[in-house]
Amino acid sequence: MDDFTNIKKDRQNLEHMPDQKLHQIISFVKSGVRILGYGALWFSLDTAVILLIFSEIIGIVEELV
Repeated sequence: MDDFTNIKKDRQNLEHMPDQKLHQIISFVKSGVRILGYGALWFSLDTAVILLIFSEIIGIVEELV
């Protein structure tokens, strides 16, 4: 019976739960930027570094969602 109490408590706190869909979208964007950053290494080190740093910033945002 204790399990049902915890499930009920979780359902009441859904507004405080992370948004899984938004987290997934941001994760895909981060992966895309990271792939572009590694691909840019062939052409411009400066661009690659900027893209890879940007992907890390997106990763921080991803964890805050």
